[in-house]
Amino acid sequence: MDYDAHFRAAVNAVHNEGRYRVFADLARKVGDFPHAINRRDGKEHPVVIWCSNDYLGMGQNPSAIAAATEAAQTYGVGSGGTRNISGTTHLHVLLEKELAGLHGKESALLFTSGFVSNDTTISTVAKMLPGCIIFSDAMNHASMIDGVRHSGAEKKIFRHNDTAQLEELLQSAPKDAPKLIVFESVYSMDGDIAPIADICDLADKYNAMTYLDEVHAVGLYGHGGGGISERDNIADRITIIEGTLAKAFGTMGGYITGSASLVDAIRSTASGFIFTTTVAPPVVAAALENVRYVRTHNELRVRHQERAQALKLKLTAAGLPVMPSSTHIVPVFVGDPVLCKRATDILLEQHGVYIQPINYPTVPKGTERLRITPTPLHDDQLMNQLADALCAVWRDLELELAA
Repeated sequence: MDYDAHFRAAVNAVHNEGRYRVFADLARKVGDFPHAINRRDGKEHPVVIWCSNDYLGMGQNPSAIAAATEAAQTYGVGSGGTRNISGTTHLHVLLEKELAGLHGKESALLFTSGFVSNDTTISTVAKMLPGCIIFSDAMNHASMIDGVRHSGAEKKIFRHNDTAQLEELLQSAPKDAPKLIVFESVYSMDGDIAPIADICDLADKYNAMTYLDEVHAVGLYGHGGGGISERDNIADRITIIEGTLAKAFGTMGGYITGSASLVDAIRSTASGFIFTTTVAPPVVAAALENVRYVRTHNELRVRHQERAQALKLKLTAAGLPVMPSSTHIVPVFVGDPVLCKRATDILLEQHGVYIQPINYPTVPKGTERLRITPTPLHDDQLMNQLADALCAVWRDLELELAA
């Protein structure tokens, strides 16, 4: 058998659908975010990053860099293995305590990424509850879908944010069966928000647990950055709140928070935690510094929301098809994978604007878009330059403007 032929065929299929990606070779510049250097064709080209999930620019926070440097000099650059063997440092203990406090929970557990925390926790919780039924929002992230799949539990998919259908599914399930509702707070491609309180009401009514993914909201909403659940004063009603350190907190890693008994059960039984080398001390130190910093600097959140709203208004005024969004996500509709990729290529090569195309399977076919994420550091001049560049590309590719 020609194994490589199968691999080439898979890649060719992606090419034929117009969604093959070539990663940009970027060098971000500490102290000059969102500016970076793009290396291509043997040359260096200045670019402005408009699609980073480092929503507050905290990846270049001087105090976090200093904390990481000190931790590297104190503990070394590696964790030494899994925490069960040699990977726990006092920094892990401090960070987990900080994350539990962020969400008002008894305990927290750190994972290597948000993907791992979702996959591992959802699958492990369901496996610990014989006969568990998982109720999952249709637009949940791939990591949550994998967690549901790997649990082996019965699953019920409800239409996105459709609490009426969710109640129908809950009502039809056996009354005594364990139930877990998994959903997100901010959905990162459309920028909409889940009806968390209504879902909690249903969970109370039908004796279900709730699992809330706050990865695109932690640090950004709530007076202390606890996410939408903190903003809406509802975190205490959520069984498990999951988050990330890789977005608003500017580093890497995922985590869960919940009751002490639940978190201890995951720590003690989940293979995705037990058998994985833990996050390195310099990263933990930087994350700890950034979580503490963001929690006490609400002005970052105020500025972030102002910048997102300003960009939406500017692009809409220019006639660009900005999709509805009630959050910091600014999606601009294209509707074709080839044109979406072509638009981003032109933006990078001719205008020094770095935005990645969002195509299937991240979003449904026919809804391809540019996903723009302004930060507090994107000023009016950069926004004007972006609007001009987008308008030029729309003209060049004869893309449809807003009605």
